Amino acid sequence: MSDFVHLHVHTHYSLLDGLAKVPPLVSRAKELGMNALAITDHNNLFGAVEFQQYCERNGIEPIFGAQLNVIHDQERRPCHLVLLARDLTGYANLRYLVSRAHLDHGSERPHVELQLLAEHGQGLIALTGDLGGAIAQALLRNQTTQAHRILDEYIEIFGSDGVFIEIQRHEGLNEQAEVNQKLIQLSGDRNIPLVATADTHYVLPEHADGHAVLMCIGMDKRVDVEDLERLPVRDLYLKSPEEMAELFSDLPEAIENTRAIAERCKFRIPLGEVFLPQYRVPDDYTIESYFAHLAREGLAVRIKELRARGVELDEEEYRARLEIEIGVITEMKYPGYFLIVWDFINHAREEKIPVGPGRGSGAGSLVAYSLRITNIDPLQYGLLFERFLNPERVSMPDFDIDFCMKRRGEVIEYVTRKYGTNNVGQIVTFGQLKAKACIRDVARVLNLPYSEADGLAKLIPNELGIKLEEALKKEPRLREAIDSKPILARLF
Repeated sequence: MSDFVHLHVHTHYSLLDGLAKVPPLVSRAKELGMNALAITDHNNLFGAVEFQQYCERNGIEPIFGAQLNVIHDQERRPCHLVLLARDLTGYANLRYLVSRAHLDHGSERPHVELQLLAEHGQGLIALTGDLGGAIAQALLRNQTTQAHRILDEYIEIFGSDGVFIEIQRHEGLNEQAEVNQKLIQLSGDRNIPLVATADTHYVLPEHADGHAVLMCIGMDKRVDVEDLERLPVRDLYLKSPEEMAELFSDLPEAIENTRAIAERCKFRIPLGEVFLPQYRVPDDYTIESYFAHLAREGLAVRIKELRARGVELDEEEYRARLEIEIGVITEMKYPGYFLIVWDFINHAREEKIPVGPGRGSGAGSLVAYSLRITNIDPLQYGLLFERFLNPERVSMPDFDIDFCMKRRGEVIEYVTRKYGTNNVGQIVTFGQLKAKACIRDVARVLNLPYSEADGLAKLIPNELGIKLEEALKKEPRLREAIDSKPILARLF
């Protein structure tokens, strides 16, 4: 078993900063003989579930963390602090902190105040951060007293056994060599242990150029191709335990402490259990009976409407189909889910907020049609309920609902008001650099002529989600173009 565990790692969920996708990151850790690994993305836990799933498949103990921006002083400079969750309490606190970091400060850079950190520090271990950490920054300014004060604040929040002085060694950073001596001195003076980290941002050494370009895209900077290799800090890859042991051969305890921390951070995020807010039903009803009542009542109205339009139908067929669906939905314990969806769609219609007719597999449910969640008669179009909900393939029902873009916020406000902020969340969508856009963005950063980049981009086949590697195989002219100029080959 390796003594070293990576505790400061950024994935591509550190947007426009991290380059490491979770699957290859975890696979590489396994190749290097590691049996534990942390991720600590910037002010978020976007990758936590995916990370746990891949770690479990590869026999690696996942450690959940984040690098937060924390405000310490009156100048309100956000400084880095790495937090690792020891247990589910710590993970809940970390979730709360990253949420507040984004929600409390509008268009400002996400950050948390020290006081909020003090209120939610239970179950967390703190690493004092890289060169952007508050202690490192104070030491670089020769403000030793302030560095001690900040360390005292951390100890008060996390306990003396919950704070570690983080130390890194990267080539090309003169400031780091300077501050490391002071960090070692501080550790000895205060008897607070050191911990070695690598500030990993990509998986392999050869990804350094890609990472540099990604950073330039994020900062809207330009760099000449020949200058890429002269940029400072080109060793942010996932180093092996042997490399880390050699880097810190004079500080073996800093390596050993990574394992000690990992041993204290063993827990799993509970997955697979569904937690739904409760829909309040009228007196004399249960959730199940009220759901069935509304569905039957709604179908009766729908049948009248269909007949009024001259539609020929077999009422018994409709009623039999409805009862089958009610039975399946009740057996799978989803009446409450249907009532919640019915409720906010009903509210939207009462407020004259336009609602779409329904799309996706949910349109195959007669119950949904009866409750006016959808506006498509599944029997008329031969749509299958089993594609939406099937007891043999248990998964949450999922309605695709479209609201008027200008007023969808009113629906979200209603749901939040009725069911509580703790029970309502919005799902993030991540934008990705697709093949054509990637070529144009990278070319812009590298100061390549737009005409050349645009010409290459137009050679990419028009296939959804195509990768650059696939494009090279499918389009010979693309290969010919990049082979003709070394600078274009470097682009790829």
